[in-house]
Amino acid sequence: MRFRLLLLALGSFAMGTDSMVMAGILGLVADDLEVSVSAAGQMVTVFALAYALLAPVLATLTARWPRRRLLLAALALFTVANALSAVAPTYGLLLATRVLAAAGAALYTPSANAVATSLVPPEQRGRALATVMGGLTVATALGVPLGTYVGRVDWRLTMWLVVALGVLAFAGLAAFLRELPAPAASLGLRERLAPLRDRRVVEAAATTFMFFLAINAVYVYLATAVGGATGGDTGRLSVILLVTGVASVAGSWLGGRVVDRVGARAVMLAGGPVAALVYAALPWLGESMPGAVVYAVAAPLAGWVVAVALPHRLASLDPANAPLLISLNSSALYLGIAAGGGAGSIAIALLGERWFPLAATVLAVLATGLAAATTRERPGTVRATAPAAPGAAESGTPSPSGASGRR
Repeated sequence: MRFRLLLLALGSFAMGTDSMVMAGILGLVADDLEVSVSAAGQMVTVFALAYALLAPVLATLTARWPRRRLLLAALALFTVANALSAVAPTYGLLLATRVLAAAGAALYTPSANAVATSLVPPEQRGRALATVMGGLTVATALGVPLGTYVGRVDWRLTMWLVVALGVLAFAGLAAFLRELPAPAASLGLRERLAPLRDRRVVEAAATTFMFFLAINAVYVYLATAVGGATGGDTGRLSVILLVTGVASVAGSWLGGRVVDRVGARAVMLAGGPVAALVYAALPWLGESMPGAVVYAVAAPLAGWVVAVALPHRLASLDPANAPLLISLNSSALYLGIAAGGGAGSIAIALLGERWFPLAATVLAVLATGLAAATTRERPGTVRATAPAAPGAAESGTPSPSGASGRR
């Protein structure tokens, strides 16, 4: 059982590496295809936007497919798309292949979560989800620096690394994942979007969007932000990305425990300002390796603690429908990633390569203000608990387990 969960996690690891490794190879892509770094950064925007828009549509269209077939089809599409990215001769074709890769990821991630919950007893579903989604978190710690290092001479080698990961996951699941339960009754697209009629849900989703807009306005262009420290050396950048990844894992672990103790509101209102301060200091921190490492520890810790609080908040609004609400959080998250690529590009154009992180400072402050304004305690408000549920598979984030989500 554990082995099959790890195979599902390998697929998540490939998806996470693919979506995040671009931050380490933008300069090489830009030089090879003769576009600006800002234009190369739109690969991240296109991937995230396609994921956010396609996830609910594809989930509806494929709801009755056997889960094993769906997982294998998703991995096949994702792997082929990355092979096409590796050989794309022009910038336009490269962007098109990123849309195909996003479609594969949008099919795989929710389905992998669904399968994980069907493989274990109810009392182990939270841990099963954590195992599978842990592949995404580990991708920040290992996949991104590894992909950056592999592609230090030719960015196309990084794409072939992702292809190899996809092939391994496909082969493993094809060989060992058998006799899966039939999919449950499916929801139509209208039912999936129905919670957006609730103002509280819209406010929570908007907060998620704003926080990830701030985070990714810097992360996508991290190589540019720490250019003074690395001097363009990919090895040094790989070290910074490795530290960033390890801090992300630590932040995710810490976030789950802190949210359980003090509630989502307190975490958002504490983590947001810390992130804003770190972004404000980055123009100076990014000029030296010690400073860049300080940033690589502090920013992901604050960001991932908040990232854990965001789905907990949404789930607490209606614990019975937590899976559906978290799926909306996932879409808002990817929309924020998509917009973050564009916001970072605009900030570079307006403020320059050293000072553009200041735009993320402003965005983080606005996100914190939105969180504060929309989570005021009201008389009679109680701490809600959102249990892990099988349907948490609808989301692209781990299911909340016993988390507080104060409004």
